[in-house]
Amino acid sequence: MRAVLVATPDRPSVILPELKEAYARAVTARDAAAMLAHAHALLRLNPTLSNAQLINKSLPVELPNRSAVKRKVAFLRSYTIEPCVPLLTALARLHGVELEVKIGEFNSYAQDLIDPSSWLYAFEPDIVILAVQTRDIAPHLWAGQGGLSQDQAASQAAEVVSSLVSLIEPLRARSRASLIIQNLQEPSHPSDGVMDLRREAGQTEIIRTVNRGLALEARRHEGVYVLDYDALVARHGRERWTDEKKWLTSRSAVSADCLIHAAREYLRFVLPLAGRQSKVLVVDLDNTLWGGVIGEEGVHGIKIGSEYPGATFLALQRVMLNLADRGVLLAICSKNNEADAMEAFEKRSEMLLRASHFSAMRINWIDKAQNLRDIARELNVGLDSLAFIDDNPVERQRVRLELPEVQVVELPEDPAGYAAALLSSPTFERLAVTAEDRARGRYYAEQRERKQQESSAGSLEEFYASLHMRSEIVEVSPAVLARIAQLTQKTNQLNTTTKRYTESEVQSLANDPSWRLFGINVADKFGDNGLVGVVFLKIEEASVEIDTFLMSCRVIGRTVETAMLAQVCKIASSAGRSVVTGWFRPTKKNEPASQIYSTHGFEIATRDELGTLWRLDLQKRSIEKPVWIS
Repeated sequence: MRAVLVATPDRPSVILPELKEAYARAVTARDAAAMLAHAHALLRLNPTLSNAQLINKSLPVELPNRSAVKRKVAFLRSYTIEPCVPLLTALARLHGVELEVKIGEFNSYAQDLIDPSSWLYAFEPDIVILAVQTRDIAPHLWAGQGGLSQDQAASQAAEVVSSLVSLIEPLRARSRASLIIQNLQEPSHPSDGVMDLRREAGQTEIIRTVNRGLALEARRHEGVYVLDYDALVARHGRERWTDEKKWLTSRSAVSADCLIHAAREYLRFVLPLAGRQSKVLVVDLDNTLWGGVIGEEGVHGIKIGSEYPGATFLALQRVMLNLADRGVLLAICSKNNEADAMEAFEKRSEMLLRASHFSAMRINWIDKAQNLRDIARELNVGLDSLAFIDDNPVERQRVRLELPEVQVVELPEDPAGYAAALLSSPTFERLAVTAEDRARGRYYAEQRERKQQESSAGSLEEFYASLHMRSEIVEVSPAVLARIAQLTQKTNQLNTTTKRYTESEVQSLANDPSWRLFGINVADKFGDNGLVGVVFLKIEEASVEIDTFLMSCRVIGRTVETAMLAQVCKIASSAGRSVVTGWFRPTKKNEPASQIYSTHGFEIATRDELGTLWRLDLQKRSIEKPVWIS
């Protein structure tokens, strides 16, 4: 058993030397779990460039049960961004994302985007971040100009928005990269002082008009997102965000102690674009979801309600409900008597969360690491899909060491900060929320009913027929684009190639006449599962190649994959092709997809070090949709 070193923010000067020694010992022992746990603490307690560089040099990105994801990031900038990059890359490593970063020259961002032969397009980035300050792109707004009419102010705002938006089209024409644009920062002190907000064309109002216009334009383009830089600066203090002397001497727009905040904000975009998001939030109960220990204080003794301290726990529950609306499943992992715990959900009317909100529960006296394994197994997700919150720092560290794949959200000692800690965690960020996301909790409740029916059926065929399944093939459209891209990013188990695509990349393929893309909606008598499968086909000269074939784990084992392959055969025949091919590229998680082709009559065509190419001759055999799916 490893010794558990618990790092707390109230004693950083005491704990940091021990923490660095513990990290060094873990590096020497090549103990990846301990390295990861101590690296989290180092960046939380002492986020210096030297610690970030140490982590970047020594921490492995890949874990035994978590594969690495690589992404290229290009910064186009008007100020010194270099000190922020090691912190961003170190934070990304904690989540299993390896970043390759390149930075453009000062104020060359427009030329870099417009010139097709620039370094930007040779680099082929996955993510482009446009980091431009108000004082650089709109110096007249930053300095302040009194006496503008409302029309003149509107014209200035429109001109700034237009200059930024004009850079989107060149990127879209030459790259599939996602674009993140920072909006404009308001000055700490408006040029007109307290009179500023009384003016229709005040400095603050013009900058806010620009930011509203930029957000509106970004929503009109796939794969373009706005980073609310002004809100970021305000959140951490306008006065302390910039060291004016460093700005004048080295063009550093962010002070040393705020660099970590900028890096964490970039991470909120990088993680969802890299497909590194937690699907399940697992929560402790006593002193986490409510105040006190229910087994000792009783159902009416625990703290929950509109007054302090119960209001702090109510705030956490409100955030959890918001996460559920994003599609995050909720689960419980608590050392408790189940009957006592359930009383709180049944008898305390102040509770926002009820037992029905949770897709899985482990309320017992078993080790929490084992309970987390069981929850992942029940929900049919990987351990790296779980995030865990617990008021006890020893329990948090124990889970970090035993299950390094699980994202453990660090909570402050004061419960008043629990809600903010959860809100600021990048692992729950989503760049789009689909109807399927909002209904995910209901899907799992319906799945439990299906399992009950399956256990009472006489045969699989009888069970399939009893479901009264209905499927619908859907083409790529604005209504389903986000969901299709999301499935390519998040689906790991039944996924033959595990290729990841952003929304802009999916749209680009859909516009290409040599590609056919479709999704499949599935419903049955228990409810609508939504869009659960995706296929990308490349129409080649003599055959059709399956580039992507994936399906959500919640419909595995119900022959939906057969219906999808039947549609592939139909498309191939319509295109005049008699051969269908598809690669299976094995990963640590996609074993459920390994038999997809062999069980449907495909034969091995070739093998290489990355996988197996399967081939189906439609002149000898085709695939028909199952009779129990209408």
